[in-house]
Formats: sequence, C-alpha cells, structure tokens
Amino acid sequence: MPDKELRGVKARQAIQAFVRAGGTRRKGGKGDHVNLKMPNGQIITIPASGELKVGLLRAAICKAGMTDTEFKELQ
Repeated sequence: MPDKELRGVKARQAIQAFVRAGGTRRKGGKGDHVNLKMPNGQIITIPASGELKVGLLRAAICKAGMTDTEFKELQ
C-alpha cells in the first residue's frame, strides 16, 4: 500500500481501528499517549491526539500483527 493512503490518519481514528481489531485500552501511558493491548499480546503506544506520522503508524500496525489493508478496512 502506498504511503499516501496512511497519511493524514488522526490519532483518534487509529485508536478506534485498533480497538475494532480486538485491542483494549490499558491504564498508563505518559502524557498524551494511549496504551493498547492487542490480541497477539503486544502493547502499542501511540499519541492520543493529532495526526500520526506514517512511520509510527506503520510500525504500530506491524506490531499489532495487521497489514496496512486490514487497518484501512477497520478505519
């Protein structure tokens, strides 16, 4: 998937997509960050506001055990 399709993703949209994929919000996270525990046991930490950078988003998607396409479908 081209990087263009992952540009402009807001943090709120990403958090909702990860929750739809089976992730659960965890207590913790410093400052403006949210921790999500994914079904594969991995914990993803992403900012809770603003627009996510493509590299950070792609790393979180990979850590969650998802593909870019699966993530876009859950948005």
